[in-house]
Amino acid sequence: MHLYDILPLTLLTFFTSAELIRISRRNEDLTVSPRARPDGPGGGYAPAEVPCPDERPTVRFANELSQSEIDWLAKRRPLTVDPMIDFLKRANIDGFDAEDYIRKVASNVKDLPNIGIAVSGGGYRALMNGAGFVAAADSRTPGTTGTGGIGGLLQSSTYLAGLSGGGWLVSSIYANNFSTVETLRNGRKDSSIWNFADSIFVGPNLPGVFDTARYWADVAGQVSDKRDADFETSITDYWGRALSYQLIDAPDGGPSYTFSSIADDDDFSNGRAPFPILLADSRYPGERIISLNATVFEFNPFEMGSWDPTTFGFVPIRYLASNFSGGVVPSGGRCIRGFDSISYIFGTSSSLFNAFLLQNISSIDGVPDFLLQAAVGVLESLDDSNNDIAQYVPNPFLGWNNGTNPTSDTIALDLVDGGMDLQNIPLHPLLQPLRAVDVIFAVDSSADTIYSWPNGTALRATYDRSLSPIANGTQFPPVPDDKTFLALGLNSRPTFFGCDAANFSSSSSSSPPPLVVYLPNAPYTAFSNVTTFTPSYPDNQRDAIIRNGLDAATQGNGTLDGQWLTCVACAVLSRSWTRTGTAVPAACEACFERYCWNGTTAGASAAVVGGGGGAEYSPTLKIGGGDGSSGESGASGSVRVAVGRSGRALAVGLVAALMVL
Repeated sequence: MHLYDILPLTLLTFFTSAELIRISRRNEDLTVSPRARPDGPGGGYAPAEVPCPDERPTVRFANELSQSEIDWLAKRRPLTVDPMIDFLKRANIDGFDAEDYIRKVASNVKDLPNIGIAVSGGGYRALMNGAGFVAAADSRTPGTTGTGGIGGLLQSSTYLAGLSGGGWLVSSIYANNFSTVETLRNGRKDSSIWNFADSIFVGPNLPGVFDTARYWADVAGQVSDKRDADFETSITDYWGRALSYQLIDAPDGGPSYTFSSIADDDDFSNGRAPFPILLADSRYPGERIISLNATVFEFNPFEMGSWDPTTFGFVPIRYLASNFSGGVVPSGGRCIRGFDSISYIFGTSSSLFNAFLLQNISSIDGVPDFLLQAAVGVLESLDDSNNDIAQYVPNPFLGWNNGTNPTSDTIALDLVDGGMDLQNIPLHPLLQPLRAVDVIFAVDSSADTIYSWPNGTALRATYDRSLSPIANGTQFPPVPDDKTFLALGLNSRPTFFGCDAANFSSSSSSSPPPLVVYLPNAPYTAFSNVTTFTPSYPDNQRDAIIRNGLDAATQGNGTLDGQWLTCVACAVLSRSWTRTGTAVPAACEACFERYCWNGTTAGASAAVVGGGGGAEYSPTLKIGGGDGSSGESGASGSVRVAVGRSGRALAVGLVAALMVL
């Protein structure tokens, strides 16, 4: 999501009769074992002081990968070989022996294709659309290794990055045993996992959760425990804890589950799952507007920090909130664990929703005035204290890189939604030369247009940033402006950017940037352009949007292009072929001719493709399967949270929070 999303909108009412995703029905006996673990030292949401390890935690410079990531890659990369061979063999590139080639380059890992997946922000729309892509890429999803399927791409990937709503998806997958989308979608008895019909303002309809007031009191109590332990709290704490009831299949939304505990899981630590990354932006002291020069921070199972030349450092994520000063926890300084609650991390990455609450609470229908006044009082008091964002106190980079770090002299490190700088696709961590990613599958669920479709703004923002000093030499393929995306239809179909590696400067210490496979949200079997702040979704609508994302990823299992699987395989292999001097097969030349952006741009007066005769992009379904009817989100008017129960629930919840402050 990005700044456009906080402009006044009218929430979209959406129903569809599109085909549902074909996955097995609910299994009442299903159990989901935790991957991210209840690792908080106090057993709850509050962090706690622990004895410092013999080697006290330190901040490292961002001039290399962490040793932990290097060791993990040594396990993961070889384990992508067999899934990659299976995937590429099914692609059946004419005149190319995929198994022979991959076996040869596997002995020298640097020539093995290195795949990253990036899932954009955009609230539940991004979670569901991104889930469709992940389901399509996962060989565990039934049918994805059949005709036209891209199953196995996930198993062949090294990195999986998410931001805001895409971060909810990544976090939920890893918090639940690297579960399949099918498993999360099906859920289980007495669980609220992925039950989006009841909004987080209402709370889960489960045994033991008797009403909305008690649910919010539980959330507020968890946050109060953190505050009582002398840690700063903010709206992000409430937001993350409420979301966790839908995203983490554990009692009370797993308040003690931590992001760092992912590193301890046997499957992840042995390289049997991709490397998860979430993003956030810094907000410098005294600022409200987030620019492209904002420092981008990443969270991974080992570390939190930034590659940017401002901070240019990483801290062990397990010891966030410890007394770092000048890059070390000095003798006598406290070591803290449990601050990296997984809900606080994905809440940080999606803190734009804090602005939603702050700006629109007064527009809720049907709530008594005295309740509204109390709720507004809670939010305004937090905002006055600069707590409308996520505060990392004490600042782990206090006294670090004093010459370039804008927050080196501040006690608090303020972080906001990772899409607030318009880079709504988490490309930043996958562009770092040290990670040597060859191809990025960029799933864009941004709401750039009036009717909540993407128009390439996120890609363009990352390209623009790559031309500035803060990019620190990181390259990104050129992309056109939004008018060209709309006029050429690049916003409604897959497009490859950066196809010709020869167009980029390289040296012995650097390589061309990744080829980017851009996959914008578009209507294949359903109108998936629900607004960012729509708070709830019935099961059939959720399933239709997931199915639509799967169809976007597979082009309708090859219905729209019988060679799509081949073209995906060509994109995966392209940079490897360049390194090894391998000739590009004719079939792939044809794919690149079809999908690579050739530099053509459109004039300001160019017509909008798919505009239905109007000036605004308003597409029709690409594949049949029902009318896919969608309401329209107008260009003006206040955001109105779902009338009735959800609106009242939010106010009641905030009052519950007030009562425990």
